[in-house]
Amino acid sequence: MKVLIIRFSSIGDIVLTTPVVRALKTQLKDAEIHYTTKPKFKVILESNPYVDKLILLENGLWSLIRQLRRERYDCIIDLHNNLRTRFIKMALGVQSYSFNKLNIEKWLRVTFKIDKLPNIHLVERYLATTAPLGIKADALGLDYFIPESDEVPIDWLPATHRSGYVVYAIGAQHATKRLPLKRMIELCDKINKPIILLGGPDDAIVGQQLQEFFEYPADQDYEAGLKELNKQAIVYNACGKFNLNQSASVLRQAKYVFTHDTGLMHIAAAFKKEIFSIWGNTIPEFGMYPYRTRFTVLENKKVDCRPCSKIGYQKCPKGHFNCMNGIVFDFYLP
Repeated sequence: MKVLIIRFSSIGDIVLTTPVVRALKTQLKDAEIHYTTKPKFKVILESNPYVDKLILLENGLWSLIRQLRRERYDCIIDLHNNLRTRFIKMALGVQSYSFNKLNIEKWLRVTFKIDKLPNIHLVERYLATTAPLGIKADALGLDYFIPESDEVPIDWLPATHRSGYVVYAIGAQHATKRLPLKRMIELCDKINKPIILLGGPDDAIVGQQLQEFFEYPADQDYEAGLKELNKQAIVYNACGKFNLNQSASVLRQAKYVFTHDTGLMHIAAAFKKEIFSIWGNTIPEFGMYPYRTRFTVLENKKVDCRPCSKIGYQKCPKGHFNCMNGIVFDFYLP
């Protein structure tokens, strides 16, 4: 059976589709699994042994459709379900099964704080899309495969971190899903262990500010509330220094992972890391909390304006940002 899976973005969402890929490949007889996505996300899937062919959206939608038509699929699993993927399904004209995005339920939760969301993880909802094919969930969790060329040797890291470290993934696509810098400093001080900061090039400046804060002597002039911190953390800013697979390799070698609601959280879950997930304007109830791994949610449930969006904003719509500023960092690392 020749199956096409569609999911164009983003990092976290694609990682969350990997149980579907594995289940289709292992549970369907003579399954040939193709996956179509955007070129910038191919790194997530190109080493996945359950994907037989990766087809990229490189030269426009019609070019992709012509390429897909030549494959003569038996069915399509649409895990994106937007206008573009509906057009692809119509153009190919084969049996398709589409993911339920629960847009109405999310709108009610964001707009009126009416909770009609099912208590079910997004992965289980992805898998439910394949139920008509007889596919059932296994207990293996998420997959992430790192090519040998992208493995990061421990001696690439500072000597201070080679006997063990904590990762803090400081990035997120939207600012309202990230802690403000002052609160990042407080969190790193609370962790009080060697820390590696992970993120993209856009996170490098904030990462450098964090690293420098913990390097400067105690008599420096700090923002009110920060001067009395222990400042025992040893912080290494690796934001922008590694590609995605190399960042995944660093994650896999970490003792613990702290992360905002972002793609690296799901990659950490694929490696069964113990995760401390930090939530601002979005909520775990949307179904994207760490999957099949031990985790602790750090959030402020006392603000009535949360969630203010199912995705995020570049700044707090009300100006106070209490969803992040009010989080209590209540955890213990042995």
